[in-house]
Amino acid sequence: QVQLVESGGGLVQAGGSLRLSCVASGRIFGINAMRWYRQAPGEQRELVASITSGGRTNYADSVKGRFTISRDNAKNTVYLQMNSLKPEDTAVYYCNVERAGINYWGQGTQVTVSS
Repeated sequence: QVQLVESGGGLVQAGGSLRLSCVASGRIFGINAMRWYRQAPGEQRELVASITSGGRTNYADSVKGRFTISRDNAKNTVYLQMNSLKPEDTAVYYCNVERAGINYWGQGTQVTVSS
């Protein structure tokens, strides 16, 4: 089992910044990529960014140049720095890892961007 706990969400004005954190615990050996997804009301969950254990990153086109994903392997933590936030970034953000063919999800953290 892998446990994921996100933090750092909140309410921010458009143009502001937030940093999300996700701490992984439990049977974390063998985890490669760590990912951030988001889900807005009435929408499907979408991949925002991912990072491999070696630091290779990938971003959704909608967040490129504004969001930065990073990780601290010693702390088993992945971060999502979100700058220049827009109202359309409003969503519940979820941390995700895959281990041994099983997907694990955090409980989610709400990000609300006001115009």
